[in-house]
Amino acid sequence: MKPFVVAILGPTATGKSALALAVAGRYDGEIINCDSTAVYRGFDIGTDKIAPADRRGIPHHLIDIVDPTDEYTAAQYARDAAAIIRDVHARGRLPVLAGGTGFYFRALTRGLFPGPGRNAALRQRLESIAERRGVAFLHRLLRKVDPESARRIQPRDLKRLVRALEVFYLTGRPLTAHFADTASPIADLDVLAVGLRLPAALIAERVTRRVDDQFARGLLDEIRTMLARAIPETARPFGGLVYRQALEHLHGVRDEDSTRALIVQENRRYARRQLIWFRKEPNLSWFDGPGESSAIAAAVMHLIDAYVARA
Repeated sequence: MKPFVVAILGPTATGKSALALAVAGRYDGEIINCDSTAVYRGFDIGTDKIAPADRRGIPHHLIDIVDPTDEYTAAQYARDAAAIIRDVHARGRLPVLAGGTGFYFRALTRGLFPGPGRNAALRQRLESIAERRGVAFLHRLLRKVDPESARRIQPRDLKRLVRALEVFYLTGRPLTAHFADTASPIADLDVLAVGLRLPAALIAERVTRRVDDQFARGLLDEIRTMLARAIPETARPFGGLVYRQALEHLHGVRDEDSTRALIVQENRRYARRQLIWFRKEPNLSWFDGPGESSAIAAAVMHLIDAYVARA
């Protein structure tokens, strides 16, 4: 049988981790993270990482692999994930990807183009514009020239915004237009991709519970610890959802209740963007229900069994 990979994808708060644990437990698998925030050490509560004690003895890969000040790109992720997938296969086990970073998944399954080298002068001009007019201005600019990249990049993610605009101005083509010219590092493998989907109202409820739990588990203390360790506020994890809003709260921008409400609101928006992104992925089988549902797990396992029977 041709080696294959199971990928469990979808918007935030749909239960991907729970389903990945069930699938990996059933098929002697190992889980490979596909979430861009979980790669950073020390940022645990706001990224909702599964604690080692809750992993049921199942190996997890590409979690806590880089320091918060390190640069970790989608291209590096694709190389690392591909190497781990082949290692898992070599040991006779099933690789199970799990996460909601669509760009990481696309880099792995379709590849990324090398792109033009960094242009220091252009980057400085773009960063100067951001200083004068705000990072959100760059996001609006990107939305005009590369709407698809604008949907996946957070409005305050200066580094990714600058890179996407840099590629457009240097090549005359949007970043996403270059993807067709690339090759996947696992092109010789089959990818059985599963998407979890929930109604917006249910996602809102689940996100609200999760945010309350994150604050109860010490999110603000986690941030204070990072700052005490001299992690700069410009480190990439601090620019992501949850951490950005919580950091603003610590600076007195808004009170805690308003901060919680804002995090929920931003997560709901992010979930919509994720759904739009994953809808464009070919050959993705959608399941309507939370990943921790026994019925959803059974349905996904039926899909895997059917694939194995055909192979």
